[in-house]
Amino acid sequence: MKTYLNALGVACSLGVGKQAVADALFAAEAHGLPSLAGWVPDRASPLGAVQEPLPAMPPGLAHRDTRNNRLLLLAAREIESDVRAAIARFGAARIGVVVGTSTTGIEEATGNIAARGATGRWPEGYRYADQELGAPAAFLAEWLDVAGPCYGISTACTSGARALLSARRLLRLGLCDAVLCGGADTLCRLATHGFHALEATSSERCLPFSGSRRGINIGEAAALFLMTRDEAPVAFLGGGASSDAYHMSSPEPEGRGAVEAMRRALAAADIDAEAIDYVNLHGTATEHNDAMESRAVADMFARAVPCSSTKGLTGHTLGAAGALEAAFCWLALTDSRRRLPPHVWDGVPDAALPPLAFTRPGDTLPEGRRHLMSNSFAFGGNNASLVFARGT
Repeated sequence: MKTYLNALGVACSLGVGKQAVADALFAAEAHGLPSLAGWVPDRASPLGAVQEPLPAMPPGLAHRDTRNNRLLLLAAREIESDVRAAIARFGAARIGVVVGTSTTGIEEATGNIAARGATGRWPEGYRYADQELGAPAAFLAEWLDVAGPCYGISTACTSGARALLSARRLLRLGLCDAVLCGGADTLCRLATHGFHALEATSSERCLPFSGSRRGINIGEAAALFLMTRDEAPVAFLGGGASSDAYHMSSPEPEGRGAVEAMRRALAAADIDAEAIDYVNLHGTATEHNDAMESRAVADMFARAVPCSSTKGLTGHTLGAAGALEAAFCWLALTDSRRRLPPHVWDGVPDAALPPLAFTRPGDTLPEGRRHLMSNSFAFGGNNASLVFARGT
């Protein structure tokens, strides 16, 4: 049974809405990573912050007020009419909600915990539930008044990708007729301080796969799809997942788990590696992750498949990254000029790594049926790979 991504709502540091994000993405506009102070100790750092004002909580949902939920609402508003049409058609009990996240309401919780430490009392309005990992999905379900399966997924940087895999499973099992799925993460000091303590962040714009790379820039984003069985311009052919079982934060150096995830994705899509026209790389600009992924992609593809990491434009959006980069594949497949997301870096390859065919601004997909892959590789060796195609 085929599944399709019928609608996309997206917000990230590149802009709000499909058109604004596509314009900045394909032009490789690097405005999305301003240097901001106050997020890591003693310095300003490039961060992929959403600069546009976020919407207020809808009436009756003030108890759900977190930046994560507001950013999620900003993306959801773009496809609200599509979702409500699906509710009217299928019924509230046949609409599922699956959202990947890693930060949820933890920034607000951190402030409340500090206040309690100072006063001995929780601030008025503090809700533990705001920091639970299912909170973003629960917010969307409450706002839309849907009653199908509703849950969050938190597998670090594969969360958004695994939300799409889970949504497809709900459709294939016949539990839902439509699923609102994707990912959302917002900037929070728990994450920025944590990656800083790991010495994994760069004080300059990140340079994925460069010999000069020094680490990640953290960003925030929300990307939501309406997934159904109804034929649409973008088909989600399936994906694969694996676990390295190697280390809590470092990937398996040779990329065996990454290769296994890609192989499973190709098997689910019923195509071979030669059919892939573009790979959106995880590409964090950390020493070990880029090295592992270079080896895995070189091992997986006998030819030089066009590929890019888009984190030089958006930063690493953590639990939203898999969904955001799936959105970039969606935008490439629906672009009238068939443009590919460019690889933004300093152009200095790491001589110790297998060479990859990085895209440049203006590079395009071939005509006809096209297949795109998006990779996400997370802490704990949690790997996911998704395959999309032009559907109609």
